[in-house]
Amino acid sequence: MQRSHLALGAEGEARAARFLARRGYRILARNVRADGVEIDLVAARGALLAFVEVKTRRTRNFGAPEEAVDARKQARLVRGAAAWLHSRRARARHVRFDVIVCELDASGDWQLRHLKNAFDASD
Repeated sequence: MQRSHLALGAEGEARAARFLARRGYRILARNVRADGVEIDLVAARGALLAFVEVKTRRTRNFGAPEEAVDARKQARLVRGAAAWLHSRRARARHVRFDVIVCELDASGDWQLRHLKNAFDASD
């Protein structure tokens, strides 16, 4: 079961990266750790730098996937993003926190939703 769960998550992240690339984003990093926080995707488009959390699910038995990005997870992602930027001495004119929801339905079809600016660093 664990292996299947990890494979599903990896597939969702790969699909999310391709989804963003098709929309003009450059994927700068995948599955990086900064200050003990895993960041699924770091993507850039123009002056925008997006830190992206990918949530992949087969069912909604435990609610909508994006609901798993609660206040605690948001705070961790903000902390990780700050550490990632600091470690690279990077400056971005505009930083955004996105969530990409990847859902695999019973027929095997993938549905992806990009929730841009899903939360604010000050939340």
